[in-house]
Amino acid sequence: QVQLVESGGGSVQAGGSLRLSCTGSGRTFSTYAMAWFRQAPGKEREFVAGVKWSGSSTYYVESVKDRFTISRDNAKNTVYLQMNSLKPEDTAVYYCATDRRIGRIRVSPDLGEYDYWGQGTQVTVSS
Repeated sequence: QVQLVESGGGSVQAGGSLRLSCTGSGRTFSTYAMAWFRQAPGKEREFVAGVKWSGSSTYYVESVKDRFTISRDNAKNTVYLQMNSLKPEDTAVYYCATDRRIGRIRVSPDLGEYDYWGQGTQVTVSS
């Protein structure tokens, strides 16, 4: 059974930082791209950042570029999201997900291309 467990969410003031972690089990995660999505109240779930299976390439939504960094440690089956210079508009539930295809060349921002999801972790940024 594939499981993804996120941690690291919390409440911070604008300008602060948080680091999210997502640890997986039940799959050889080193062969799958991983991504972080987020969903704010009343909004659709959106792609935030993704990392290729090898860790050699990363992708970000424009609104978080230069503030967020995604990385992975395949030896630990863990993907991270370092979030700096947080803004109130970053407030959302953050989910990690694993690609449904092995060894995809380019990370997809389409949530339909991800087949397993974590339970989510709340990030709240106050002004």
